[in-house]
Amino acid sequence: MDTTTQETREEKIPDKKRKKKKKGRTGFILLLAIIILAIGGAGGYYFWARLQPEKTVETFLADMQKMDFDGMSTQLQSNDLSALDDADIRDDAYTEFFQGINQKMTYKIRKNVFNIQNGTASITVRIRYIDGSDIYKETITEFLRQIVSTAFSGTELTEEETQQKLASILNEKSSTVEDKFTEADVTYPVIKTNKGWKIVSLDDETVKIMSANFKNVQDEINHELIGLEEDSNTSVSDTPTASSDSIDMTNEKFTIHYTKHTISTDFAGIPCLLVYYDYTNNSTSPSSAMVDVNLQAYQNGEALSAAIPEATEDAIDKYMEEIEPGNTVNVCQAFSLNDESDVTLHAGEAFTFGGGTTTSQILKVK
Repeated sequence: MDTTTQETREEKIPDKKRKKKKKGRTGFILLLAIIILAIGGAGGYYFWARLQPEKTVETFLADMQKMDFDGMSTQLQSNDLSALDDADIRDDAYTEFFQGINQKMTYKIRKNVFNIQNGTASITVRIRYIDGSDIYKETITEFLRQIVSTAFSGTELTEEETQQKLASILNEKSSTVEDKFTEADVTYPVIKTNKGWKIVSLDDETVKIMSANFKNVQDEINHELIGLEEDSNTSVSDTPTASSDSIDMTNEKFTIHYTKHTISTDFAGIPCLLVYYDYTNNSTSPSSAMVDVNLQAYQNGEALSAAIPEATEDAIDKYMEEIEPGNTVNVCQAFSLNDESDVTLHAGEAFTFGGGTTTSQILKVK
């Protein structure tokens, strides 16, 4: 073998080794790329899957803003929205009110506890919504005033007419009372089903938010009527401290001014106290002293019952009579007397929450 052939063979051997080394390095790089892609794909799937329960909750809350009950039920595993009916949210009479309230709601996802193996998640949302407490107070107060006034005018309302009146006042007050917002953190348990991710069920906190912290229209009215009855049975020692030594008072609805008192007898011949005062209607609609004013009388800490005087007079009729805004009439209220001790009068606004402003005055019987 000549020298040239030997050199050629020696040159070819390193080239083969270099090719093998290069091929091995390329295979390693490809394997590494596959592993990276696999890891990246798994991570990408995880983050994609993690977003799905969040999207379910966001869709549910967006439907909640729009009062889209079909959309809301679709996002629930149970499809059950019956809890909304307990708060009258799906009652047609109050649709306008609840739509106006819920469209002002805003929300933001705060936390996502996700378990891909179990197919579960807990999504915590910070919800900012209308607290309708002031709206409801104003509504129920005005509603009770109007119902009493209507009853004494001899007009009878059907159940439907009564509900329509309440709904009308509710809408009016929601547009005049300043919005008061509050916030709540609500955690929604979400589960993966064969139809996608679903919120397990409608919770009480969501119902409370949708109803602006309201429970039930009729329940609230009954609650206030019971409260008024309890207030009327409260002894004088439990009543608020008087703000003056006269029952004279004024507010947005009325002004009263004590004029005199006399002692008379009722239809059974029992002594009774007649209290006279001027009543002025300061509101923008017709009203009466009977509807606006809460005047109570006490002897020795015991509340005196209302009396029917033996003799009729104009001031007693004026007490029940509805007068126009800006007008003033002298009215009379009668109370049965237990004895000849001093009588303490307490005056305040009828159908008010938390007692309101009160005034008092001591009258001599003998």
